[in-house]
Amino acid sequence: MEKVTTKTMKTLPASERPYEKVMERGAESLSDAELLAVILRTGTKDTSARDLAEEILKLGNPPGLPGLLHHTLEDYRTIRGIGNVKAVQLSCIAELSRRIWKSARSDRAFVCSHPASVAEYFMEEMRHKEQENLKMLILNTKNVLMKDVDISKGTVNASLATPRELFIEALRYRGAGILLLHNHPSGDPEPSREDCLFTKRVEEAGKLMGIPLLDHIIIGDSSYVSLKERGIL
Repeated sequence: MEKVTTKTMKTLPASERPYEKVMERGAESLSDAELLAVILRTGTKDTSARDLAEEILKLGNPPGLPGLLHHTLEDYRTIRGIGNVKAVQLSCIAELSRRIWKSARSDRAFVCSHPASVAEYFMEEMRHKEQENLKMLILNTKNVLMKDVDISKGTVNASLATPRELFIEALRYRGAGILLLHNHPSGDPEPSREDCLFTKRVEEAGKLMGIPLLDHIIIGDSSYVSLKERGIL
């Protein structure tokens, strides 16, 4: 009976092996596919780990590394050579990336001083989400972020919440002001009519409660719109 041999890194020339390249020049010397290949470790009988990694990076929409934040276990298993173990490994890479970003971000006080800085602060967390998510930032009197609260997770077209829900949370943390943030899964941050109407309702409620709405920022794909900058607030 013929023995089945799985292609590994050792089948590559020494100059092309990711492990050796990291030892000599550091992990930054690796391509995206090589970095993934190190995690995968092995390929299949006919495909090296690096070739398998290149197939993963071509998968779905969006392709490349951002796709790792969107793909499901089922998506990965459509690739020949990816079983349950490798699919789980790839899913864990994405989750680890999210947690590293969030942990690094939470280690410092953040002052919500400008829409651009707020959008940048939350961009990586929110721009990859496939449904609309509404987040409220609760600020103190100096506009320092005290708490960010996930208010609602909607469909791809809408995130549903009421001003009442928002101000219950704001009062719970004794906020002096609030700022709203939500994403558009389409990648286009242009505000809809519903976005503007909802913002106006929250603004009016905030005036009555003595907790002003300072801005509503919509996150797209590496872009944002501030309703305050637009003059809607």
